Amino acid sequence: MKRLSPAKRNLLFMVILGTVGLIAVVYLILIQPQNDKINELARKIGTETGRLQQMKTEITQMSAITSTLADAEQQLNHAEEDVVSGDVYAWTYDTLRRFKSSYRVDIPNLSQPAAGDVDLIAGFPYKQVKFSVNGTAFYHDLGKFVADLENKFPHIRLNNLVVEPASVPGGPPERLSFRMDIIALTRPTP
Repeated sequence: MKRLSPAKRNLLFMVILGTVGLIAVVYLILIQPQNDKINELARKIGTETGRLQQMKTEITQMSAITSTLADAEQQLNHAEEDVVSGDVYAWTYDTLRRFKSSYRVDIPNLSQPAAGDVDLIAGFPYKQVKFSVNGTAFYHDLGKFVADLENKFPHIRLNNLVVEPASVPGGPPERLSFRMDIIALTRPTP
């Protein structure tokens, strides 16, 4: 092989160069696109395997999520027990009548409730009922009544409490006259 003629050497060189070129063309045209597809499929398989694993995890957690949802619904139903329902005026009158029975507070006047959107938080899913209450009471009785009303009914809020000396002729001078607005939440309509 040392002694090849220049023509045979050039021919051998051309055959080697042609073979290398043909291998390069075959690699670039056939093998490289297949390698790209294989890599893309491997990436997709990895992504889908991750999604499959996440779905399996969610399926195994479904019972825990279901029980958590049931607990949350039960807590919401329990929390909504004191929310206005049914006939608004009857609920308002009955609830205040029952609540004030254990206090020395006189409430002779209860305005007609007005229903509307909640004005405290925008986009709140509940509606509100607003009504005014007028009455008389002694200072400590009124304080206990207001504190206990807000503590017993967390979905009721007192606004615009105005306290003045009662102008009842012949009555005790310590008696106070009060006016306040009561805002209560109503159940959302499904």
